Amino acid sequence: MPRVRPKVIAIIPAAGSGTRLGGQVRKQFLPLKDKPIIVHTLRQFEHCPDIDEIAIAVPESAIVEMESLISRYRLHKVSKVVLGGEKRQDSVANALRKLVLKDSDLVLVHDGVRPFVETKRISGLIKACKEHEAAVLAVQPKDTVRRSAGGGFFDQTLDRNALWLIQTPQAFSAGLLVKAFGRAKKDRFYSTDEAALVERLGVKVKIVEGSYDNIKITTQEDLELGKLILERWKSKGLI
Repeated sequence: MPRVRPKVIAIIPAAGSGTRLGGQVRKQFLPLKDKPIIVHTLRQFEHCPDIDEIAIAVPESAIVEMESLISRYRLHKVSKVVLGGEKRQDSVANALRKLVLKDSDLVLVHDGVRPFVETKRISGLIKACKEHEAAVLAVQPKDTVRRSAGGGFFDQTLDRNALWLIQTPQAFSAGLLVKAFGRAKKDRFYSTDEAALVERLGVKVKIVEGSYDNIKITTQEDLELGKLILERWKSKGLI
């Protein structure tokens, strides 16, 4: 029987070295309480009913370890473990090449070290993407934001209500995302997120409200904060 809805695939780039956290263990494999960070991340997508398939990109040296974690924690939706690239964009591109996609399918891209994205946020993002072709999670800054062109003194106070802190996942129609990556490769253009690649095609990206819990773990302070968030989520029955 043919599919009655687009397939929804999550790509998780997790090939970073994690040098800011120090040590010999890559940050995505560091323990967060009882499980590696990457397992906490993958479980949110595993438990989201709107996600059909997951592809994860890791360094070559971590492929065997990742496959072992997938088996150990029964992450059945992970269909592919692909070789990560030098940069995040390269890792996502490698995953896109390995996936069988229709233009109407949806692709979400999510940082491997953002373990606290709620399944309801994932589902809400998917709904917005179906309506607008491109959507991202974002939150507004809580603090006053000022600009300093030279670094020594402030020269402008920015309107906080007009600013957004971009998170992941970011969701796109597969056809649009593949086209955006093709254009970026042709132009040798790199960006820190996929939304910027899509915007180069003239497509506007829908803002979907995220959560301040959805932190990216890059420093030791982030790791300590993550432990507190995890305990709070457990007390609320969120995991």
